[in-house]
Amino acid sequence: MAEMKDVFGQEPHPVEDDLYKEPMRKRRKSDRDQRFRAFPSVEQGALKEYEKLESRTRRVLSNTYQKLIQSVFLDDSIPNGVKYLINRLLALIEKPTVDPIYIGLFGSTGAGKSSLINAIIQQAMFLPVSGESICTSCIVQVSSGCCAQYEAKIHLLSDQEWREELKNLTKLLHRTEELGREEADAWNRDEAVEEATWKLQMIYGNGAESKNYEELLRAKPKRKIPTSRVITLKAEEAEELSIKLDPYIRTQRRDWDGEAAEMHIWPLIKHVEVTLPKSDLIPEGVVLVDIPGTGDFNSKRDEMWKKTIDNCSVIWVISDIERVSGGRAHEDLLNESIKACQRGFCRDVALVVTKADKLHLPEYLRERKAGNQDIQSQREAVLERNEMIKLQRTRILKEKLKRKLPADFKVLEASDLVYTVSAQEYWQQALLTEEETEIPKLREYVRKRLLDKKRRTVTKYVTEAFGLLLLTDSFSSTQNLPNEHLHMSVLRRFAEEKVELLEKAIGQCFACMEQPLQEGVRTARTSYRCILRACLVRSKGNQGFHQTLKAVCLKNGIYASRTLARIDLNEALTQPIYDQIDPVFGSIFRTGKPTGSALMPHIDAFKHSLQEKMTEIGIRSGWKYDSCKKNFLIQEISAILGGLEDHILRRKRRVYESLTASVQSDLKLCYEEAAQITGKKACERMKDAIRRGVDRQVAEGMFERAQERMQHQFQQLKTGIVEKVKGSITTMLTLASSQGDGLYKELADVGSEYKEMEKLHRSLREVAENARLRKGMQEFLLRASPSKAGPPGTSL
Repeated sequence: MAEMKDVFGQEPHPVEDDLYKEPMRKRRKSDRDQRFRAFPSVEQGALKEYEKLESRTRRVLSNTYQKLIQSVFLDDSIPNGVKYLINRLLALIEKPTVDPIYIGLFGSTGAGKSSLINAIIQQAMFLPVSGESICTSCIVQVSSGCCAQYEAKIHLLSDQEWREELKNLTKLLHRTEELGREEADAWNRDEAVEEATWKLQMIYGNGAESKNYEELLRAKPKRKIPTSRVITLKAEEAEELSIKLDPYIRTQRRDWDGEAAEMHIWPLIKHVEVTLPKSDLIPEGVVLVDIPGTGDFNSKRDEMWKKTIDNCSVIWVISDIERVSGGRAHEDLLNESIKACQRGFCRDVALVVTKADKLHLPEYLRERKAGNQDIQSQREAVLERNEMIKLQRTRILKEKLKRKLPADFKVLEASDLVYTVSAQEYWQQALLTEEETEIPKLREYVRKRLLDKKRRTVTKYVTEAFGLLLLTDSFSSTQNLPNEHLHMSVLRRFAEEKVELLEKAIGQCFACMEQPLQEGVRTARTSYRCILRACLVRSKGNQGFHQTLKAVCLKNGIYASRTLARIDLNEALTQPIYDQIDPVFGSIFRTGKPTGSALMPHIDAFKHSLQEKMTEIGIRSGWKYDSCKKNFLIQEISAILGGLEDHILRRKRRVYESLTASVQSDLKLCYEEAAQITGKKACERMKDAIRRGVDRQVAEGMFERAQERMQHQFQQLKTGIVEKVKGSITTMLTLASSQGDGLYKELADVGSEYKEMEKLHRSLREVAENARLRKGMQEFLLRASPSKAGPPGTSL
């Protein structure tokens, strides 16, 4: 039954293989209670009610599943309708409770990401920290679970992934001629050369940088690499795991002469997952992700860097207080975060200003503009300065977001866009109270996000389960209503007409991109030379840039290192187009009131029109005596189109990145040609080769092809949406037809399960009301409680 794939956006369980599969066992009550330790008692009450509602729903689904399995156990052939139902039941039973909320801490070197995570999880030195240089060398994910120990899994590059990087590293270090003293000095100072040399020495030892690719393939690494490509560390205490983990994730200094075996595999590490046992501060279901600011030279690590950013539903841009007011790195981080809102799952961006306790009082007082009152202490100055930064950066960030995102994007309505935090003061509290460090405020934000997601997920889950029980109960019905086929035919024709209107509406949404794309292409054609010049020019000329530029070419226009700003020629060349299309692109994929450019509201309108028609036909046809049929159709259309929204979110990244992917593809030969250049003045000759290649491709329509490819991606998305809707609606209406179609057979009586599910569905409103009452009580108590004073010793 090919249409079944369309209902969920993924392949169902094969009936023949998994039909008699045991559903997964539910979590023990004691384990479930431990999950809520991070929440205040008021929020724990709401979560327990939702958890109980979900657990009872899974039990009803499991009982129904078992009854259906028993009723078809001895059958040689199972009707398609029953297969559909069994697959749907099993998929819902095994559906994860809540997908994790990924919160990305995105910042440049020394911004304080690791220190902030340590403070949030209440472990002072858990992740390596340093005020002088890079500490965390890879993506590190920190979450809590119901495990008994502290655990870390260190994921390494596969053999094939390392071979690919090894090939590029040796190409980067390969010299075809003797260099003069000045040229040799410039070579050795080149950042890309230093990075490549260091990586090879770490894995293979001193002298590895002078060997070729084939020699290094035969060489034995300094440390044995596990065949599983995963290293697991466990410990009873956080400090013990921290000591074990430190050599793997701390960036070692290049003059380091220690011989710790663990440090020898640093270049092979892809990412690290750390799990804390039953945290009182970070609830299960939240993952804090320490994301390096620039990506990585290795293709797989760089791809993971971008995907990690896109998979985060929240991004905190981390910048220390001395660098927040400017600098290219800070702007690059903000721009990348806003792009994640366009192409990924991100719905919330905030600026987290770290080290907010740092202030030189005499300098601040000298530069301070006249205020309403005199500053009497360091503490007062810090609090005033922090509040000023919040106001200033909130205004700047909001203006930046407004230029790139739709006016009704939810992040623009956020009450807190900027946080000023101090991890040091959180531990010492010599100057600021715990609340004033704003660490508790970030924890509260995390809890609220998870609680809200739990509410929405359980509501959707129970509603979808109720629809399935309605269908199951209708399977057992033998009532044949008058003119049943006639009414279903009317509904089919109505649905077909609405699908045609939906297809037209989607086409109109996507057509809104045509004008900004054309304007962006015109701007890109007139500005690309200036952009390219800015990318290829360095303040010190070509000194120390030769091999870095070669690295850019070896990676098809992209170079990412842990110390330099990310270089992406393809993205830079297409930026004028993105500047034009970003607001419109964001409008297409936003939620809100139906407009000419918004996609999802049109799909919602399509859903409501079908549901209204179903209700109308149900009343005329006598479905009031068969409410299961009407309610099933109404619930099922919601489930179908809910899965469609997930499909659209997954596909929009491919659409958004089609511009840079197109330019990168067109310039591939140009990059390959430039990468082969060696000898005297090679850097300038490489630049000339790139300029000539870009000029040639622009003249041949490079930007126009990028436009066409994005429009083609939009067309493919439209076709996919329409096909999924058509197939799913056809399946749904076929299943809802009378028993005479031969899709059904006599099944076990599930009347008791249906009644229990009906009660659970009705109780959703009661649970939501209880949660609102608890929240109101909590807010009243907070308003009634006295505010805390400053830390001891800070008053005059």
